[in-house]
Amino acid sequence: MKTTIKTATITLLISLFVVLGVAAAMRTLRPVVKNSATAEPVSCRLVLAPLGGDKAIDQEISRQQALVIGGTSSALERLGWAFVKKARVSFDAGYYKLAEQCAACLEARNSNRADALLLRAHALQSLHHFADAEAAARELVSLRERPFDYGVLGDVLIDQGKVREGAVAYQRMVDLRPDLQSYARAAHVRWLTGDLEGAIELMKLATAASSPNDPETGAWTFTRLALYQLQRGTTNSALASCDAALSLQSDYAPAMLARGRILLAVNRAADAVAELERAARLNPLPEYRWTLADALTVAGNRDQAAKVESLIDASSDNEDPRTLSFYLATRHQDLERAVKLAQQELTNRGDVLTHDALAWALAAAGRTTEAQQHINQALSEGTSDSRLYLHAGVIAALNNDNTQARRFLEKAAAVQQMLLPSERALLEQWRQRIGDKKSKQKE
Repeated sequence: MKTTIKTATITLLISLFVVLGVAAAMRTLRPVVKNSATAEPVSCRLVLAPLGGDKAIDQEISRQQALVIGGTSSALERLGWAFVKKARVSFDAGYYKLAEQCAACLEARNSNRADALLLRAHALQSLHHFADAEAAARELVSLRERPFDYGVLGDVLIDQGKVREGAVAYQRMVDLRPDLQSYARAAHVRWLTGDLEGAIELMKLATAASSPNDPETGAWTFTRLALYQLQRGTTNSALASCDAALSLQSDYAPAMLARGRILLAVNRAADAVAELERAARLNPLPEYRWTLADALTVAGNRDQAAKVESLIDASSDNEDPRTLSFYLATRHQDLERAVKLAQQELTNRGDVLTHDALAWALAAAGRTTEAQQHINQALSEGTSDSRLYLHAGVIAALNNDNTQARRFLEKAAAVQQMLLPSERALLEQWRQRIGDKKSKQKE
C-alpha cells in the first residue's frame, strides 16, 4: 500500500549536531613533500591521516583508509560514510568535515559524480551549511533518482523552511523505497503538521524495519518513537522504546536524554539525574545540560545544578545556538545574546523552531510586537508542541490578548509532560496570572 505524506507546509526537526572542528585530525597530518606530477589533493591526504581509537568504527575507518592507500577506489566512498557514522556515535561533528573532504577527494579523482554529491550534501546538511547542501542535493537529483538522494534534498529544504518542496521530495523517497529511512521522515512530517497518531504509526513501521547491522539508526528511530509516546502520555511505552534504543546501542546519549525526560515527567527525579548525568557526559550540549540542571534542582541538589548552569552559560555560541537562546530567554539572562543567537540561526534555517526561538528571545527582551510576528510564523504549520504553545501563550499575554493567551496556555498544559520542570513552573505562573486578570475583570 502506498504511504502518503501530507503535502501541507511542514518543518523537519533535525537533530542536531554542532561542528566541534577537526583540529585533532589536522594535528595528525604529517607534512607531505610536494610533487606536481604525483601529489594528491589536500583533501585526499587529510582523510588518510591516521586517527587512532579502539572502537569498532575506528577500526573500520582504519581498514577503509588502508584499502584506499592500497588502490581500492570504492573504499574512498565507504570511508566517507564511516566518518559520518563516527560523527553520529561520537557527537563530534568534526568527522562530518572529514566526510566532506572524502567527497572532495572523490571529485578530484573523477569518481562517480553522483556518489560524491550524495556524500557532500549529507555532510553539509549535518554541518548546517544548508544553502550549499541544497545546491549539491539539487544537482544530485538531476543526475539520478535514488531514495536517499530525495531524502537529503528533503532534509535541507525543510530545514530552510522550504517545506512544501521538502514534502514533495520526501513523498518521492517513500514512493521509491518504503523503508526505515523514508518511514522515519514521513513520521516527522506527520508530527510537524500536528498528526501525532500518524507519526506514531509511521515511526513504529520504521522501528520494525530496524536492524542490528545499523544500531545507531535503529536507536534513533526508537528514541523518536519514545518522545512521540511521551507526548501521547503513554509513559510505559515510551520507557520501553528507550530500552529498545539502548539495547541496540548502549551508549546512545539521545535515548538517555529521552529516558531522563520521561522519568522527570513521572516524578522520578533521582532516577532522571542518574540517566541525564550519563547523557551529558557523552554529549555536553546545552539541551542535555539544561535538562540535567532542572533534574538536579527537582531532586534538591541546587548547588550541583548551579554548577551545570554555569557550564551552559559558558557554552560557545556555535554549540547548539538555538537551544542556548531558548535557555537564556527562559532564564531571563543575557537577553541580548539570546536574541543575537536566534537571529543568526534564522539567517541559516527558517524552520518552526527557529522562529519560536527568536520570538521567545524578543519577548524576553521586551520586544513583544516583533515577538508576535515570529510566533505567528512558528504556529503556521500546525505543529503541536508544548514549548511552542507555552511561548505563544506568554507572548499573547504580553501583548494584552488574554483570550489567545489562555487558549495557548491550556494547549501547553494538555501536553505539559513534554516541558522541562522549569518550563512547567513558568506555565503554572502564567496560567495563574491570566486567571487572576480574568477574575479582576469580572470584579
